[in-house]
Amino acid sequence: MLTLATLGMFAYGAYSLAWALADLVRGARIELWADLGVAAFGLLLAFAAALVRVRMPGGLAVAIGAMLALQALAVHTAAHLESGLIPQVGRAFLAFFLVGSAVAGEGGTGVRS
Repeated sequence: MLTLATLGMFAYGAYSLAWALADLVRGARIELWADLGVAAFGLLLAFAAALVRVRMPGGLAVAIGAMLALQALAVHTAAHLESGLIPQVGRAFLAFFLVGSAVAGEGGTGVRS
């Protein structure tokens, strides 16, 4: 499960980075700061995926923070592109699934005695 979570987080981060760069190249539909934020937090999530994989203390917290930031920027983007609520719910389910998979892969709560 940990490998699945790692690959999912990396793919989500890489997708976010690629989406922001593509939006910048073909003509920005949202503000520059929002595109740069999506790119930065996508890069952070891709990096955090490696930390989750090696079970670095705080790695999952970094990944959760990056996914929350991407969710907030996705809400901002949806308001500009008028894409509605359904993509937001899908991203939230994906984030919950990835975090749940990472916790299950760590063997429970992640607390070691």
